[in-house]
Amino acid sequence: MAMRGWPLIKLLPHKTNFRFVRYALPAGILSAVLCVASLVACFYPGLEMGIDFKGGAVMEMTAPAGKSIDAGKVREAMNNLDLGEVQVQNIDGDQRAIVRFQVPENEDQTAVVTRVQKGITDAVGQVTFSGTSVVGSKVSGELFSSGLMALGAAIVLMFAYIWFRFEPQFGFGAVAGLVHDVILTFGLIVLFRLEFSLNMVAAILTVIGYSMNDTVVVFDRLRENLRKYKTMPLREVIDLSINETLSRTIITGVTAVMVLAALAVFGGEALFGFSIALMAGIIIGTYSSIYVGAPIILLWGVKRGGSIDEDAKPVKFGMASRP
Repeated sequence: MAMRGWPLIKLLPHKTNFRFVRYALPAGILSAVLCVASLVACFYPGLEMGIDFKGGAVMEMTAPAGKSIDAGKVREAMNNLDLGEVQVQNIDGDQRAIVRFQVPENEDQTAVVTRVQKGITDAVGQVTFSGTSVVGSKVSGELFSSGLMALGAAIVLMFAYIWFRFEPQFGFGAVAGLVHDVILTFGLIVLFRLEFSLNMVAAILTVIGYSMNDTVVVFDRLRENLRKYKTMPLREVIDLSINETLSRTIITGVTAVMVLAALAVFGGEALFGFSIALMAGIIIGTYSSIYVGAPIILLWGVKRGGSIDEDAKPVKFGMASRP
């Protein structure tokens, strides 16, 4: 007996004929506005740096069975220690809590952690401490610089790969999409007030990889269609290529978002921000492969038979229907 496919896939049409290029201009304006707003937001109000990047300590505590942790008493005890900014957050009800605090540069880290544990124990009673991590201010600065360098290196390497595999205009289209995705992901991190930590760097690097994979699929189909339909106007070839890969893009994106949604719900506090940033990045990456990368190729033009396609040079995006 033949195996039946996933029922939801049948809801997707086998063939679509959306005119994506037709709306490239308003989509490009929207992307530009959102990118500028995201860049401004990264400086004001700015990213909410985690312990990894601003230095300090994070500590998890668990109360004995049947007892709870009073976050107010913990916060009061921490404030009495004069450690600067302190964050106390209950997780899994009131039995567990996470404490974040800054470690003064002129004090021994181990001594400060021991003093904090004693102060909390005196305030709320006996609790079990676990998952304590301390990062110095010098190390946190190096980690932040290394994280930014990793993001920059990933974009440069992706550009080199696309340039080698396709043509320069494909590379510029792909890199424009990647930069667009990274900037908007940073903007959403600021908007949702997610803590920017090494987990977030990992999430953005994953977004870069996912977005590039999605873009390569569209570009591969575009290159095939350029060879197949040599007399078809470039804007029509781009629309055709995106439509032919649309079902694959939707299924892949929805599947990834479903998994990340489950991770956000059941993964706990440590993975919540990572999951949200990755979900947003996947959605943004899907959008950019359609409305950022491909339109740049249309503006630039591609070589057909040794010459630049004159249909795409120059190009005016319009709302009028094609003949």
